[in-house]
Amino acid sequence: MDKQMFCFQCEQTAGCSGCTGKAGVCGKTADTAALQDELTGALIGLARACANNERKETTDRVVIEGLFTTVTNVAFDDDSIREMISKVNAEKNKIVPDCAVCASRCGNTDNYDMNRMWNANEDIRSLKSLILFGIRGMAAYAYHAMVLGYKDQEVNDFFYKALFVLAEDWGMEELLPVVMEVGKVNLSCMALLDKANTETFGNPTPVTVPLKVEKGPFIVVTGHDLYDLKLLLQQTEGKGINIYTHGEMLPAHAYPELKKYLHLKGNFGTAWQNQQKEFDNIPAPILYTTNCLMPPRPSYADRIYTTSVVGYEGIPHIPADENGHKDFTPLIQQALSLGGYETDQSRGGLNGGHMLTTGFARNAVLSQAPAILNAIKSGAIQHIFLVGGCDGAHPGRNYYTEFVKRTPMDSLVLTLACGKFRFNDLDLGEIHGIPRILDIGQCNDAYSAVQIALALAEAFDCSINDLPLTLVLSWYEQKAVCILLSLLALGVKNIYLGPTLPAFLSEPVVKMLVDAFGLQPTTHPQQDLDAILHRG
Repeated sequence: MDKQMFCFQCEQTAGCSGCTGKAGVCGKTADTAALQDELTGALIGLARACANNERKETTDRVVIEGLFTTVTNVAFDDDSIREMISKVNAEKNKIVPDCAVCASRCGNTDNYDMNRMWNANEDIRSLKSLILFGIRGMAAYAYHAMVLGYKDQEVNDFFYKALFVLAEDWGMEELLPVVMEVGKVNLSCMALLDKANTETFGNPTPVTVPLKVEKGPFIVVTGHDLYDLKLLLQQTEGKGINIYTHGEMLPAHAYPELKKYLHLKGNFGTAWQNQQKEFDNIPAPILYTTNCLMPPRPSYADRIYTTSVVGYEGIPHIPADENGHKDFTPLIQQALSLGGYETDQSRGGLNGGHMLTTGFARNAVLSQAPAILNAIKSGAIQHIFLVGGCDGAHPGRNYYTEFVKRTPMDSLVLTLACGKFRFNDLDLGEIHGIPRILDIGQCNDAYSAVQIALALAEAFDCSINDLPLTLVLSWYEQKAVCILLSLLALGVKNIYLGPTLPAFLSEPVVKMLVDAFGLQPTTHPQQDLDAILHRG
């Protein structure tokens, strides 16, 4: 049977090989997948046009928005993707207006046919996929920084280089350096986002967040965008509406400029993949800021809203005006109309806990560096694990719960991103007053984790690889890809990755990563722990 679509960019891709039927595992249709490919091809055409022509003031934003639109669980609305394609093509026509009417077409600025890449030699396809999916993830970070008014020219310039390369007939030797460059540039992008967030909202400080929903009107905010949350908090202040975070918005409670709003009450539910169950018949509207959208069920489809690059057919979209302002009046009115719960609701985490702690970003952790260093030197802390990354519905992700439960009492567990919901409601105790689970923040806060590791290495005058530190990562979508590449660019070795290896990695590319970096597929929690701690 002919393939109706082809997509293998996320961890849950069908059969660990690729979604090829009428719809992907994420819920996007074959038509949507084709449009996303068309959009990617248009972005490559735009990059080719910019190779020898000056970009316009608007071009960088178009490229970043376009790439972000193709990230998993972002855009399910075909009309919005078509609009994005038109925007990209219009931008290209501004830059090379004569190409569209040229009588002797050279084809140098034509949009790229993505089937050429998908049908290429497997190893070439694998490396190009690493580049493409890596810059898609990086575009998400660049977007979040951009809406706060921050940009990095090195980062923006690289998007064009990477897109241009995708259309070139390069071999593995030429592509490999570009793959590693994705990781290097993404470090700069993550640093940019860290600066944007901390200068705008302050440095996170540890805070305990309840999993309780108080009676009365409320709104749930999911996704990643802190600026959208701030706008909503401003517009709901004094209106008798409480605001609750969901999924990756949990770390918002740790930022001084956000937690000063007293109606930011707590966290609703767990990670993104549980939303269809957790939002069932919710008496409140839900705002999707950036990605983590699943096809909504009828029981709550009439009370969800999207904004920024997120879109779903038939779902109201809250646009930004030319000044970045958004009017959340429809959500506010619906929240008041629905009225919320009649009584307080106690909601537990995946392990039955009712409180979550977050806010252990780099400043907070490094402020305790002397205590951590002394605990390591004294033997009170024998090992540090970084267990984090994307969550998902794929069987086997309970691995991360069991792994953390089995970590010895003389170890710390750093975590970030939504994978932490597998275990962040567990009470693992403390070591000399230091909580054994330290939640650094969102996947967007990976820079904090890197800086903590680098600071520890500097303190012990050694490399990251010589620290008693092991990274155990879960992945789902493209932001995890660019973070992994950043870690490899730093030379970090012996990373454990699961629950499965990416389908887009060919066997030779996997072997290369194993040989060069000691990349380890996860196996069984106890087996991996014994290997890490040299037991057994």
